[in-house]
Order: sequence, then structure tokens, then C-alpha cells
Amino acid sequence: MVALLGRFPALAGVDLDVEAGEVVLLKGPNGAGKTSLLRLCAGLLTPTSGEATVLGHDLFTEAKKVRPRVGLLGHKTGLYNDLTVRENVTFWARAVGVAANDSAHAAETALERVGVADRLFDQPVERLSAGQRRRTSIASMVVRRPELWLLDEPHAGLDQAGRDIVDSLIIDAAEAGATVLLASHELERVVRLKPRHVTIAGGAADVA
Repeated sequence: MVALLGRFPALAGVDLDVEAGEVVLLKGPNGAGKTSLLRLCAGLLTPTSGEATVLGHDLFTEAKKVRPRVGLLGHKTGLYNDLTVRENVTFWARAVGVAANDSAHAAETALERVGVADRLFDQPVERLSAGQRRRTSIASMVVRRPELWLLDEPHAGLDQAGRDIVDSLIIDAAEAGATVLLASHELERVVRLKPRHVTIAGGAADVA
């Protein structure tokens, strides 16, 4: 498949098949196209030619159907600074259809899973440290229970305990049948996840 950013070919000739329950590591230099590939799989970037199917949906015509079924963790937190930690995660729980009377509990469970202390639940996000915001962002993805995890440098901004939590989440997700596609420069860190390696260079994929 090919995808453009403006007139620039962000992806050019990527040919990649990923199975359910698989963990795939995207590696390559900055600007190679890793983030663009993640965004395309999330339905946020439209391919311009070729074939692109995610979770059975054609990205040319059904990208909106893909979005509720995937979780994208990028460099931006995706949080609302004026909302509390609990409100942010509850929002995402409701966005994927968790009933209103269950969403608060689901949010608290996700926050506890990523190690956010309960004393922070009612704090506005703007008062959090960078690491606390990152954990809250991860909880916002976890609460959605995505079938496809799209992770862009998932260990960034986290302490050792937070990094271990991310690894545990990835392993648990894959064992539960979710697919994980992650981009990372920390190859020594992610090797414990036993991923399949795919090198992205110049917008193309070299499958190992």
C-alpha cells in the first residue's frame, strides 16, 4: 500500500500481514514511516493506492469502523487537561460502549492496572507529572479493550516500574488474542516480548 502526507510519500510499497495475537516490532530510523503506518492502521491516515485491510475492514471505505476497535498510544497523551484523571478514562470507556453505570468502575480498574495511585483519580490532568500523564494515557487505551494495539514508543516517559507494566500489558493482550503493533528504538527492552521484527525504511517494509 501507499500513503501520502501532502505530496510526500509517507509509505511506499508496504506489504505486511499480521495475525491475531501476534506482537510485531516496527524498527527503523526516525522518519522511516513507522508512525505513519500506525496511524494508517488506526484509520487516521488514508492510503492512496494498493490494498489495506484492518480487522476485516477496508481502510479505503470503512476506516470509521476500524477506529472503535483499535487503541493508539502515540507521543501525544490524548487527554483533556481540564478533566480529572478519572473523567478522562471514563470518557474513553463510554466511547466504546461501556454502560454509564459501569464506566467509572472500568476506569478505576484500568488506572489501578497501570499503577496510578487512587489519590490522583480526582486530580485534573494538568496537575500531573509527565509520567503520571503517560500512565493515564495508557489507562485510557486499556479501558477500551482494543483488538489491535498500536504503540508508538510505548516505554517513553516512564520509570522502570511503568515500563514493566507496559510489558505486562502487551503480553496479557497478546495472550488474550489481541494483536500488538509497536514502534520502538529500545530494541533491548522489547526483545523480552519476543516480537516479530519488521524494518521500515523509506516508507517500505522489510519483513524479517
